[in-house]
Formats: sequence, C-alpha cells, structure tokens
Amino acid sequence: MFWAMWRYRSILPYLTLLIPLVALPRLPQAETLRIATFNTELSRKGPGLLLRDIERGEDKQIAAVIAVIAEANPDILLLQGIDWDYNNQALKALTQRLAQAGSPYPHLFASQPNAGLATELDLDGDGRLGGPGDSQGYGDYTGRAGLAVLSRSPLVLDEMQDLSALLWREIPGATLPQHPDGSPFPSPQAQAIQRLSSTAHWVLPIMLANGQRLTLLCFQAAPPLFDGAEDRNGLRNADEIRLWQVFLDGLLPVELAPPPTRRFVIVGGANLDPNQGDGRRDSIAQLLQDRRLQDPLPYSTQANTATVDWGEGRRMRVDYLLPSKEWQVAAAGVVWPESDSSPAAHASRHRLVWVDLVLD
Repeated sequence: MFWAMWRYRSILPYLTLLIPLVALPRLPQAETLRIATFNTELSRKGPGLLLRDIERGEDKQIAAVIAVIAEANPDILLLQGIDWDYNNQALKALTQRLAQAGSPYPHLFASQPNAGLATELDLDGDGRLGGPGDSQGYGDYTGRAGLAVLSRSPLVLDEMQDLSALLWREIPGATLPQHPDGSPFPSPQAQAIQRLSSTAHWVLPIMLANGQRLTLLCFQAAPPLFDGAEDRNGLRNADEIRLWQVFLDGLLPVELAPPPTRRFVIVGGANLDPNQGDGRRDSIAQLLQDRRLQDPLPYSTQANTATVDWGEGRRMRVDYLLPSKEWQVAAAGVVWPESDSSPAAHASRHRLVWVDLVLD
C-alpha cells in the first residue's frame, strides 16, 4: 500500500484475517501524524480473562482488532473498552501482538478506571448494594472496560493530569439527578461520593519527534440510557462531555496546571450522536461548535460519519477526534468494513476513527 510504503512501514501477513480494509493514503508533500481512537469492546466476563485470551492466540475478535489497528497504523492510539489490570499485563500482551503485526508501540499508558471501582453505597438507586451500578462507573469487577494510550512518541507522564476522581457535584454547572420531590437521587450520601467520570478523563502530554508537544484529552462517557425518570445516566453523560469545556475554561475547582491553549486533541467516546438517538444531544453539539476546536468530520463511503453499528440499521456517530483549531487536518476517516469478511466487521461494533494532522 502506498501510505505504508511512504511511511517505511510494512504490515506483516501474520494471519489470513489481515486483508485490506480501506485505502488510507497520507499526503506525501507534508509530514503527518495519525491519531486514532478505537472502542475495541475488549472486555471480558471477569478479571484476567482478556490476558488469557490474548496469550492463547485463538480469539477471533482479538485477531480482528489487531488487524484493524495494524492496517490503519496510527502513530498515537486511544483504546476504549479494554480491561485494565494492575501491571498492564493484558495491554502489554496486546502490544506484543501488534508489534508482530508490524505496528509497534513502545510507549503505553493505562490506569485504573472508575468502571468497576466498587463503593459501599447504592449509587444507582435500585435499593441493593454491591451491584455493578454501585461502582463509580458501571462494572462488576475492578478495571472493567478501561482506557489505554499507545504511542510511538514519548508520553510525558510526570505532567499527566487525571481528572477521573472529580466529584460530579463539584463541577461548575453540574446537573444532578433528583427524585420527583426534588431531593437528591438516589441519596445525599451517594451524591457526596459520586465521581463524574464513568470511565476516565485524562490530560496527557506527548513529546513529538519534531520537538513539539501534543496534549491528548482522553475520555469515555457513560451511555445516556438504562436508567429511570431521574435520567441519571443521561445527565451524567452530558456533564462528562461538558467537562472538557469547563476544563479548557480553567473553571475546575481543583488545582491544576493551566489548560492547553493550542496543539491539543479531544479524543474518545461521547456515547452520543448530535443528530439522533437518546440523550441530551445539545451537550455534544455545543462541544462540536466550540470555537477552540475543529471537527474534521471523519467519514467512510459505507456509512458517512457513523462510527458504530448497534445493529438493525442503527448507525450513529459516537466516537470523536476533535483537534484544536490551529492544527491543519490532512485527512480523516472511519474504518468501516467493506464486507462481512472484513476484520472491522468482527472486531467491535465500533469502528476505528483516525485523523492525520500536519506537522510544522
């Protein structure tokens, strides 16, 4: 493939599943940086099972995920929906498989997500304790469906800021769920400990080869569904999306380094389409219209700007890459399967989304 030859990289034919996905050319006249986000749905039914499946080398979904990533060959990649463990063993095993497929990532970051982080309170209001909805983010074991960054450029980890512990009620303008009588849902005690991030919000600087710094604003928001009239998940989803604007405004009630004003990219999953589906769509529409950002509108010929297929024709745009306004965007796209045999058809319901940014 031309783009791979131009980058002096090759995709090793390590299994029959690795077949052409889509032409992803890079501009030969300018050096570009490819950033991607991919909700892999690499979550299993219990801790340690993902590592087991990766090491066995027999799991067709894992093979498809590797094929999709290796074909797109991003320089920086945010993975969503990947189980976390204390030593990042599953993530390291996955990167070993990626290196064998011709896509090495020497720099990694992952930390414990709020998903599966147990509490002693009834957070979801179902009247029971100890369920997956009573964790800080939905999950029945520690580390379920977290985030991970893979990069070919060094990560500036000593300057990384983790916003995941911020309490929902502390965010300026927070809209918290209520009972019909106006009292806090499910209880004042629950709202006193409830974090905003259902998975994580990270501010992660990266040192590029040309000496410039790029800052990733990484997240994965909760689905705005699966609740009751109080709309707890819908409200939380909207505030998780809005958090980035509050952060960029410098209004968070914690001591942080100044927010980036240039060369940053919001990357991850909003779980919300601006034009269709349930949820408070104004929140993602306002983010897309923020004057500090640009929307490269990644698309595919098969599904336009949709990034997920929920089945039965329900295709939506829920995964995003939003560079700050001064970046020059060379190209952007969504890796949609060309046929039922394409790796992207078997990797995840979500599609890998990528953008090429021109380096000065």
